[in-house]
Amino acid sequence: MVLGFFMILVDTTIVSVANPSIMRGLDTTMTATLWATSAYLLAYAVPLLITGRLGDRFGPRRLYLSGLALFTVSSLACGLANGIEMLIAARVLQGLGAAMMTPQTMAVITRIFKPRERGSAMAVWGVTAGVATLVGPILGGFLLDAWGWEWIFFINAPVGVIGFVLALRFVPKLPTHAHRLDWFGVLLSAVGMFLLVFGIQEGESFAWGVIWGPVTVWGLIVAGVLVLGLFVWWQHAQRSEPLMPLAIFRDRNFSVGTAAIVTVGVTVTAMSLPLMFYFQSVRGLTPTQSALMLVPMAVVSMGLARPIGRLIDSRDTRRLATLALALLAVGLLVYRAMMSPEVPILWLLVPSAILGLANAFMWGPLASITTFGLPPELAGAGSGVYNTSRQIGAVLGAAAMAALMQARLTAELGASASAAGGMGAGGGQVPEPVRQGFADAMAQSMLLPAVVIAVGALVTLRFAPKPPVTDRVRVVAE
Repeated sequence: MVLGFFMILVDTTIVSVANPSIMRGLDTTMTATLWATSAYLLAYAVPLLITGRLGDRFGPRRLYLSGLALFTVSSLACGLANGIEMLIAARVLQGLGAAMMTPQTMAVITRIFKPRERGSAMAVWGVTAGVATLVGPILGGFLLDAWGWEWIFFINAPVGVIGFVLALRFVPKLPTHAHRLDWFGVLLSAVGMFLLVFGIQEGESFAWGVIWGPVTVWGLIVAGVLVLGLFVWWQHAQRSEPLMPLAIFRDRNFSVGTAAIVTVGVTVTAMSLPLMFYFQSVRGLTPTQSALMLVPMAVVSMGLARPIGRLIDSRDTRRLATLALALLAVGLLVYRAMMSPEVPILWLLVPSAILGLANAFMWGPLASITTFGLPPELAGAGSGVYNTSRQIGAVLGAAAMAALMQARLTAELGASASAAGGMGAGGGQVPEPVRQGFADAMAQSMLLPAVVIAVGALVTLRFAPKPPVTDRVRVVAE
């Protein structure tokens, strides 16, 4: 299941490296090309609450296998696309397949491992989430150089088939729970999430103004918040089974962990944008070379996965999560101090290793303590809420960072900001006269994820010790 989870997370980042090649290969515009990524992220984020609950109703194994089949077939369709419209449509199907799979990976871990024994599994799940976002650009660069943009999608086919066979063979059929599906809740959730995510994600494209006629970016965001508020009220008011049981938030650790994972989603997405622009536009590295600068992060994270898993099972993970988020803030501040044209490039591997240490201690312990007290019948709902929160954080982080980077470029470079930014976006090194200002703007932008994750570290101080799993805990959760 982690193999499939890894594949869908890689796909959230791998396409960004291939955008120029896709634009040339399909003879289309940059705006249309970027929609191939936006469509995937929208289709991925919007249904997560629903698919988590469907896993409880029809079984996580069945939902996972269905999602993996859809994801694999749509990946082939992406690679075979002969026009941007076909590629965008196939990416929507990919996103839906990913949304079906993601909550089931976490739910199965919650259900097949006893609470005091699931640390190692959660550590593997967590490191997968962290490493996948780093592997995407590296793998994308190699595949582009070797075979072309189509292969960033074709590579999913054999991996998907292997993952399907392994899941069919080894993942057990777990008992289902006869939930009634809250169709009005499904509608409110889907509409609210779409309006909110679309507004945030596409805000920069429309200069945070008018989209069409009376429809504005901020109007969509406000409407999305109001519809989601109505959704929460409906979940509280209805007498039958809700789509998102609000009782799960009575579990203090679930509430704290969900708030913390939002800050993680913001930080992990936001930090990569100024970093990649710095490596390519200031230091003149290629996309592949830029991604390789993050290899220490991936190596340290993977190397510590097993010992951290044992530590989760034997120690209080509250402090591990706090330490991890604090380390992440430290690593980002070290990057901020080093992001200058004169710093020897190899020194920039040091903060990458610090972030790897933070990643190793962050994902598994955070997921483990957040879901520790949830009963099996609510594992899917809890996983859906947790992953939806992470994905909303990622969208917020991307939108906020895009706006901040432009603001800092304007402050540092004035009238030449747009020219420098344009060269950076095209993948070339900016001219020498503006290089220091460009580097300063990117370094200053790194303060945003550093501050957000520091707030997340403070939030984790509210974690309570892991309770024993008793009937009382199950009743409260229900």
